[in-house]
This record gives sequence, C-alpha cells and structure tokens, in this order.
Amino acid sequence: MKKYLFLLTAVGLMSSCSDFGDMNIDPKEAKIGEAPPETLFAAATKQLSDQMTSTSVNRNIFRLFAQHWTETTYTDETNYNLITRDQPGTHWNELYRDVLRDFDESRRLINLTDTQLTPPAVIDNQLAIISILEVFTYHVLVDSYGNVPFSEAIDINNVLPKYDDDEDIYMAIIDDLDNAMSMITVGEPSFGSSDLIYGGDVSSWIKFANSLKLRLAVRIAKVNPSKAATMATEAVAGGVFTSNADNASFQYLSADPNTNPVWVDLVQSGRQDFIPANTNVDIMNALEDPRRRIYYDQNLEGDYVGGIYGSNSPYRDYTHLGSIFHQPETPGILIDYPEVEFLLAEAAELNLVGTPADAEAHYNNAIIGSFVFWDAGDPETETPPSVIALDYLSKPEVAYATAATTWQEKIAVQKWIHLFNRGFEAWTTYRLYGFPEMNVPEISGEPVPRRYTYPLDEPSVNGANYSAASEAMGGDTKASRIFWDVE
Repeated sequence: MKKYLFLLTAVGLMSSCSDFGDMNIDPKEAKIGEAPPETLFAAATKQLSDQMTSTSVNRNIFRLFAQHWTETTYTDETNYNLITRDQPGTHWNELYRDVLRDFDESRRLINLTDTQLTPPAVIDNQLAIISILEVFTYHVLVDSYGNVPFSEAIDINNVLPKYDDDEDIYMAIIDDLDNAMSMITVGEPSFGSSDLIYGGDVSSWIKFANSLKLRLAVRIAKVNPSKAATMATEAVAGGVFTSNADNASFQYLSADPNTNPVWVDLVQSGRQDFIPANTNVDIMNALEDPRRRIYYDQNLEGDYVGGIYGSNSPYRDYTHLGSIFHQPETPGILIDYPEVEFLLAEAAELNLVGTPADAEAHYNNAIIGSFVFWDAGDPETETPPSVIALDYLSKPEVAYATAATTWQEKIAVQKWIHLFNRGFEAWTTYRLYGFPEMNVPEISGEPVPRRYTYPLDEPSVNGANYSAASEAMGGDTKASRIFWDVE
C-alpha cells in the first residue's frame, strides 16, 4: 500500500528562527536514511502533536464529533459526512506515514549506533521513548477505526498489510508499554533538545507511560476488568501525573511553520468557520461555569450563545472562541494531569484501583487541576483558580456527593468540559459513558459516530484485507463499535 511505503521527507519544521533542537534542517534535503535519528524522532513527535491538535476539516474533526465546536457555514462535518473530504484517510495517512514510519526509521538508525560513541543506556532510553509514543499512536488508531494494520503495518516489503483485531492490538501495545518502561534508566540522557515534549527527561517519560497505561486500563475495564485492575494498580504504583507540571505538552512557537495548528485554522487562514456549539455552551451556562471566560469570547451582550450544532450558524450572531485559541504559542496536549485525576476517579468507581469512596477526592482534584490548567481565576478580584474551583465544587450540580446523577454522568460531563480543546478524548469520553447528552444534527439526523470509517481508497488498494476487517467490525459503518465500546 502506498500509504505504508511512502518514505517521508523528514518534516523540516523549521524556519531559521526556530528553537526545535536538531530539527532546523531543510525538509527537501533531509530524507529518511539521510536525516539523523534525533531529527526523525522530533519530526514524528511534531506530526503526532499536530494531528491530535489540529482542527482542520480536512484532518481532525474530533472537536466537532465531541460537539464542543460547530461550523458556521459549511456543515458537512457536523452532520458526520466523512466522504466529501475523506478525513479518515488523512488521519490514517498522518499517523501511519508521517508518525509511525518516522519513529520506525529513527529506531532503525539508533540500533545502528556505535555503542563506543553512545552509551547503551542512552540508546535504550531513546528506543523506550519511541516505543511509548508508538503505543500512544496505535491506541489512537484503534480508538479511531477498530481493527487496523499493526503487525504488518510498517513492513515496507508488504504492500498489502493485514488488519489485526483491535483487542489483540491493545494487548500487544500494553506489553510494548511495559517493555519500554523496563528499558529506561533514570538519570541517563535520551534525546536531549530533540525531545520536544520533555527535553530528554526520562523520569517524565515514565510518568507519561504510566498515565497512558492508566488511560488504557480504563478503556478496557468493561471487557477485561481483571487485566484493567492489574494495569491500573501497576500504573499508580509506578507513578502517574501529580500536577500540571507533568503534562505531556508540545510547546508551539510564534513563528510559522511552528505555530499551533488551531491558530493556523482560526487566524492565519483568515476564515470564520468555527464557533462554540450550543451543546457545550448550554451545559456550561447552566452550571455558570467560570471556564467560559477562557473558552469563549465576550463578543455578545448578555449570556453566551452557542451555534446550533449541525446547522448554519452565522459567525456574527453567536459567541466566538476565546483568545487562547487564537494564540500561535498555545501548547498541544497529549495527556494532562486533570485527565489523569478523572481517570483515577473512574478507576476507583470501576474497582480497578482503590475503592469507589476514593473517587470523590480524585474528581475534586481533577476539577481544581482543570481550573489551574485553564488559568480560570478571577482577574478582577485576583482570586486564584484553585479558590474559584472550590466555589464551583460547592454547587449541588457539580459536587460529587449531591445531585441525582450516576457517577458515570458526573465524571463524564466534567471531564468532557475540561477536554474542550482535545476533541479526540472528549469524543471518546462520550463513547465510553454516553454523557453528556448530545444534539442530533437536523440535516443528517444521525447520532454521534462510534468510529471513523476506513479511508475511501482502502477497498481498491487493499481490498481483501479491507473486506475481512469490515466484516469483523460488523460493517465499515460509523455505527460499528470498537471492542471496548460496549453498552
């Protein structure tokens, strides 16, 4: 398949004023096999962050699937049209070709390193970090499509890779994650400045890996509770994120082409295609949520007004997105501390680690952490975010022990609110728990998709394997479910 064989020119991120370590090279000159492994690693990391952060209708429409945002004029994506622009094909290509292929080539080159010049512990640390990000990427692929190429995906001699079972892939990458963590030597270097997330700090990568392991444990809890409990217990014992200082954050720069992709779509494009959706605005208005000041612009008099999800909503008539989304340097986030605290609350309720009685403390920590992350204090009174969060938690509609709602709804709604700029996890939260209640777009009348369909060209380029995968998934439809997505 061409999408697996394509040898990416290493993404030369990078204007002369960039500060991205070894990545200041001309992309036309730095082809795979010629670029150093550190550059390939950095390129793949940026491509991964870009794909998960972008809000382009051509490559990432998960904020729309989560109904955090809606469209002003062209409403194909909010009516779940995946054919016109083939977003599943772009998502697939970005992750296989531009992320996994570069990681794999970086690993190949590292394995050729002269151990007399580079200590084995450094090589192992580098290989481990690559494996951790590969696990992250494959779990996103599975959570997007279900069955996908895995065991044969990056074999350049195989143009027709088979699709592996989605649950089998999860079990394999969980083992890969454990193996990666066992390779790390704390105190030894890794990628240095070419590590665009943690600057080469391997102890931070261990926290990232354990936090990712906790996420995967919660994902599989309904279908494999014993495995999930073991994973969650090991993750917590190994050390997960404990503050926003631990966040897996990709820091974008002010200069093109190293800016946040959201800024590219909202500002550099000069377009006015996106506004907050009424699904999100109505829920936050009902809670008088202080984070509205961050998420939304106060361009209207009176209350915030969200665009009608899935319908034409003229830009001038509705609330606009907040200034943080119009800044080129806003970081991209892969996992953050508030998400980890929500995961710990979920894990407690699911009896994976701790007891249900522990859930409330983690839930409270998650919301306080969210307010701190979003800097949702009161600038007029100079009240810090943590104090504002405590006031918010005292609301009966928010407090964990009050209001006639299930723990699933309580956690899911607040987690979904926090994930306002991370559409993939927000959409996944809805798929796991069925909350919050979503709007049905009037034009298509379709419910929220449970998965991406496969790329449009798969039937023609890998027909037999595509057909087998589609049959195994119960059909290549938006309503088919990933293995962990059970009623």
